[in-house]
Amino acid sequence: MPELPEVEALRDVLADRITGRPVAQVCVVAGRLSVPLVTVLAMVTASAERQNRPPTAQGMTMSTTSARTLSAGSAGSAGASLSVDAELETYRRELTGYCYRLLGSAFEAEDAVQETMVRAWKSYDRFEGRSSLRSWLYRIATNVCLTMADGSRRRARPMDLSSPAPAGAEPGPPLPETAWVEPMPDSRTLPADPAERAETRDSVRLALIAALQHLPPKQRAVLILREVLSWRAAEVAELLGTTVASVNSALQRARATLAAAGVTDEPPSEPLTEEHRSLLTRYLRAFEAYDMDALTSLLREDATLSMPPYGLWFRGPGDIRAWMLGPGAKCEGSRLIPTEANGSLGFGQYRRAADGEGHTAWGLHVLDVRGGKIAGICVFLDTARLFPLFGLPPRLTP
Repeated sequence: MPELPEVEALRDVLADRITGRPVAQVCVVAGRLSVPLVTVLAMVTASAERQNRPPTAQGMTMSTTSARTLSAGSAGSAGASLSVDAELETYRRELTGYCYRLLGSAFEAEDAVQETMVRAWKSYDRFEGRSSLRSWLYRIATNVCLTMADGSRRRARPMDLSSPAPAGAEPGPPLPETAWVEPMPDSRTLPADPAERAETRDSVRLALIAALQHLPPKQRAVLILREVLSWRAAEVAELLGTTVASVNSALQRARATLAAAGVTDEPPSEPLTEEHRSLLTRYLRAFEAYDMDALTSLLREDATLSMPPYGLWFRGPGDIRAWMLGPGAKCEGSRLIPTEANGSLGFGQYRRAADGEGHTAWGLHVLDVRGGKIAGICVFLDTARLFPLFGLPPRLTP
């Protein structure tokens, strides 16, 4: 089996770095290098044999013999392994979207999907076909996510935690990343087909992802499977190992919770039309020119500005303008690079570099557009983690 050039060049150093890590992390390496899982497992096994210590998976020791069985063998078995790997990979994007809705974190969602792939790959020979492969994978992913969500802190947006701050307020101390709902690139969650993408955009908007976190994990799963993915109640009951009556009851309770939070009162997002894109182009130009009169003219009267990991947020064009011309004035001279996040368009923001050479990463803008105007600007400041996820460079040269 021929190896990719980058794998051949990095074989030993990569295997040495990931030997002894959970298999889910091993699979992250495979996914980011576009390397078949079987190839990475072979690399881990070889390194483990050299160091006379087996790789581990989720706290369980995998012997080098069993690892070798997974990663080596005859050409036929290797081909079968690669075929299974390729088949599982076709479900990665939709599983990532499902796990993201459940967990509210882009990185936890990717970890959950990697763990799902590992479990499925290891037990594929025991898959009896009594359900579809898709249902089987969703069952594994649901179990992984429910375990991850059990006892974890509810993620939120700044608007969910406090009242709006006055225009002159200082940011205060940052909260840990586990406090916040995180943005997610559309390319990792939404279908590639334009028609299907248009139908599912609303299901990943930040407001809905944050609202879902109010629900107990199992209710969250029921709501997503029934209302977003259009599964039948009997299918959800089989996946969760419960009854149809229990599924219907959980769905009713979930709907009531979201209605109480005002989520169902929000109109659906508008399609990404040329008018929509024109609005966002005007936002880019106004922000780069730091023309706050032009920028605030694009905002709704109840528009919000928030900046995780800080808890403060502002409401209304007047307070947003005052903040941008006051404590936020160092953003003048920034450059914006378009991207797509949470079913909408967004921007990577780069502020002028301290050394005067170009611009450095500062924030990821995720915009919510409603009624032909901008209803929300959420600027995520954790660029060290988020910019690589969105394929944005850390620095722009002059």
